[in-house]
Amino acid sequence: MGLKAFAAKILAGKEHRKVQSWAQNPIDAQDKTFRRLVEVISQTGFGKEHGISSQTSLDAWSTQIPLRDYEQLKPWVERIQNGEENVLWTGKPRYFCKTSGTTSGTKYIPMTEEGINAQTKAARSALLLYIHESGNASFSEGKMIFLQGSPELSDHNGISTGRLSGIVAHHVPSYLLRNRMPSFKVNMIDDWETKVDEVVEETMNEDMRLISGIPPWIQMYYEKLLARSGKSTIKELYPNLSVFAHGGVNYEPYKSSIERLTGPGVDTIETYPASEGFIAFQDSQKEEGMLLNLDAGIFYEFISLDKIHDENPERLTLKDVEVGKNYAIVLNTSSGLWGYLIGDTVKFVSTEPYRIVVSGRIKHFISAFGEHVIAEEVEKAMTEVAQSLEVEINEFHVAPQVNPEDGLPYHEWFVETSKDVGGEFAVQLDAKMCELNSYYKDLIEGSVLRSLIITHVNSGAFNAYMESIGKLGGQNKLPRLANDRKIADSLFKFKVG
Repeated sequence: MGLKAFAAKILAGKEHRKVQSWAQNPIDAQDKTFRRLVEVISQTGFGKEHGISSQTSLDAWSTQIPLRDYEQLKPWVERIQNGEENVLWTGKPRYFCKTSGTTSGTKYIPMTEEGINAQTKAARSALLLYIHESGNASFSEGKMIFLQGSPELSDHNGISTGRLSGIVAHHVPSYLLRNRMPSFKVNMIDDWETKVDEVVEETMNEDMRLISGIPPWIQMYYEKLLARSGKSTIKELYPNLSVFAHGGVNYEPYKSSIERLTGPGVDTIETYPASEGFIAFQDSQKEEGMLLNLDAGIFYEFISLDKIHDENPERLTLKDVEVGKNYAIVLNTSSGLWGYLIGDTVKFVSTEPYRIVVSGRIKHFISAFGEHVIAEEVEKAMTEVAQSLEVEINEFHVAPQVNPEDGLPYHEWFVETSKDVGGEFAVQLDAKMCELNSYYKDLIEGSVLRSLIITHVNSGAFNAYMESIGKLGGQNKLPRLANDRKIADSLFKFKVG
């Protein structure tokens, strides 16, 4: 065992004890976070305008702090951009995280010193808890790659601005810099295809032991590596590779493809970082879900998904949530987000400790006919049927076809696969959707909808679409489903045949 691995194991034990201290006392941890946040917000322009004092109670909080999305927060952000201090947090934020919004265009999420420290601490915790449980610290002795966006930052009135992954790149601990790849020069490349090609050249002959990134972009990296090297699997190229850390999208639809490309013997660590905060990370290889991060300066609230469109939906705290229910997640953070609807939905798989899975997006659903199909359902259906029929799915998107030229309307599934799938795939997929969503089943049986139709698209179609809208690579993700055909109509031109 090398010196780095030995030191990592000692640190892992200490980190495990720290995490256990708050994971085993979650309500106390949230109470302390709430009191700390209330104390700070009471000193800001936002807090004063909303009548918040250092003594504000939790009951008063939910009536005085309305729910907000980015559009409703934007006027406050613009005040900060114009140079005003003590707006959402004391002083000025250290960064603006630049991220793409579904309806808001580019969003600028404030991030304080506390916020960036929480991001780096959570990433560190995920790796150290893996070491503690598995005993594997060997990856610390070799090279590690973090496939991410450009670290180039711009300036807004003295506040550095960039993508989350680019900001985090400036906070890699010094003890990891020598092992970290790609080089800063390559990381600065904006064009994603060019960047991945250069990353392949830089890393192909290195002793890669940990690889991290969003699954669809790692899949592209692996495919280019294998094409360039002539190897059959990534493990053949990197025999010491032992860890793949991922986040940003549900891993299950990509799992079979990445496992085939990788080969056996690589553990996975799932994380849930967002520009708004590092919300959860996998703390065990043996348990389902990710540990809700209660050491991130975030006070969490939850809204039952079936009430999210109510005028004043009930806001639950951690002690109120139930296993198996879908909730919209609301953040109050040490970067100055208050009553903030991040847009994600989560489901608790455990409350001892509190572990979650990300189940979808509030705005990503299909309900053209009242079926309210959500991302969790289409991803589960696709994953289970693909595994059952031994079909590898590279990517897919689902949209309604409301006015077909002939016959009843239907859901159209645009699918990019390694091989063509036959009629049996569509039959099983439709049956699984009926099983998972009773409204969809009723519409099929009531002849309001006909069974789903699969449209095969050419290899590389989804990457080509993302490139066409300037969102190829980085942290950009294609929605699994939509309530309109904006994406579907663009994908249709890639139809096979």
